[in-house]
Amino acid sequence: MNKNMIKILLLNSLAMWTLSGMAADGKILATAGLTQVEGSGGGGLVPWAILAGYDSRDETAASFFMTDVNVSDYRLSSIGIATSFYDRVELSYAQQTFVLPASLITGLSLSSEQIKQDILGVKVRLYGDAVYSAYPQVSVGMQYKQLDNDTVASYLGAQDDYGTDFYVAATKVHLGAVAGYNLVWNITARATKANEMGLLGFSGPDNNDYQVMMEGSVGLLLSPNWVVGIEYRQKPSNLSSVEETDWKDIFVSYMPNKNVNFTVAYADLGTIATKKDQEGIYLSMTGYLW
Repeated sequence: MNKNMIKILLLNSLAMWTLSGMAADGKILATAGLTQVEGSGGGGLVPWAILAGYDSRDETAASFFMTDVNVSDYRLSSIGIATSFYDRVELSYAQQTFVLPASLITGLSLSSEQIKQDILGVKVRLYGDAVYSAYPQVSVGMQYKQLDNDTVASYLGAQDDYGTDFYVAATKVHLGAVAGYNLVWNITARATKANEMGLLGFSGPDNNDYQVMMEGSVGLLLSPNWVVGIEYRQKPSNLSSVEETDWKDIFVSYMPNKNVNFTVAYADLGTIATKKDQEGIYLSMTGYLW
């Protein structure tokens, strides 16, 4: 990702946020969801149709997030910002840092233990409201991804160090649907060439075309402040040198107010770059400016 592009995005977002009416009341608590590990509004692993903020249709909103996923042999940290304009368009930027195990660093004679990836996202709400319409809220989005170093990706057979994911997502909240508790679900179809979300490059000897992967989330709002749920993310298999498996998690989120939310999850990421049973803890925090 060109650094000038990132600066332009941030400056434009800040200017529009400052000049526009910021969200004062906006949506009800918890309906802004969480921040997905690639920077988009939604769950932890899966982007949802909802946008990253509490803005209504005559307001704007901004947010920032920090996420840390610590599994058996790897660690992934992600930080970023997002802006939402009039409950219609979301812009996001995230930088991921993937820490490799010592055995892989030594085996490949790497000069750094880290792989970094920049992600620029855009999402547009097409129609519907996740809470108030009879049908789900539907949005389309894209995530452009760029690695800072393709040494590992190239070694494993990836063809590119950049790529773009495209997705369509549908989200619905059912009020009082389960023993009086609110139920939220989301389903996302993602067209992608990414290996391990792009951290291991894009495309490979087994496939060089876009594949449609399905992703989903289900959550139960135990109160206005607490949500528990599960997620599942299907993964492609482009690299003959390493196995790639689907991801899943079980999460609990606490939202004390519209300024912040906290999430902890048990994440099962399966096999990553020959390392099996990659399970561990997912921690995330999102702060909202509105």
